Amino acid sequence: MDCQGTYRGHLQGVAADGKGSIFWSFTDRLVKTDTAGKSLIAVEAPSHQGDLCFHEGKLYVAVNLGQFNKPAGEADSWVFVYDADTLKEIARHPVTEVVHGAGGMDARAGHFLVIGGLPPGTNENYVYEYDADFKFVQRHVITSGYTLMGIQTATFHDGYWWFGCYGKPAELLRTSPDFKEVKRWPYDAALGIVGVAPGKFLVGRGTRGKEGHTGQLVPAVVEEMSGLKNINSR
Repeated sequence: MDCQGTYRGHLQGVAADGKGSIFWSFTDRLVKTDTAGKSLIAVEAPSHQGDLCFHEGKLYVAVNLGQFNKPAGEADSWVFVYDADTLKEIARHPVTEVVHGAGGMDARAGHFLVIGGLPPGTNENYVYEYDADFKFVQRHVITSGYTLMGIQTATFHDGYWWFGCYGKPAELLRTSPDFKEVKRWPYDAALGIVGVAPGKFLVGRGTRGKEGHTGQLVPAVVEEMSGLKNINSR
């Protein structure tokens, strides 16, 4: 599926409402499409809008208005909240605990889990948990080893956490619900990942041309040796 249009910023994440709408974050623009990729609404948003999630009629986006992947004190981390029907911004919540830059998030069991950047050489990743009112609960540690610029995308699906990371090659992390039992594979889910059915996902892809950046979603299935495996949608 191709997202209609070209954009200044590259794809940062995707989300779905399970009712026929797909939401795309392109760094400084949010786009709502149908399941064929037809653009329904597009709105400007402050850079850097990161990965996002849909929860109870609202769209939640991890946003960093400061620096990524730096020591504590240089990030300016937030969660922006949008009405999923209109993409009108309705709230902003500071998440100052995400000290290396908020880059992605998902919701589980009424709480929000935020991930983000990482300074070079840090040999673990972090997940920051907030309650429904965005009061900080705790920081979780993933004993993943270093991943380039931390974690970019997150989704909870099929009883596991799935995290997309940059790298050469890009990497996919999977953990248990309590962020243990870490698996790590060379698979690219760094531009978006959303679970759509048991064992099935849609994974973000992007291209860059003279007119700007584009976004696509490719179907993938669980494959134990590689984490996920792309499948032919035709």
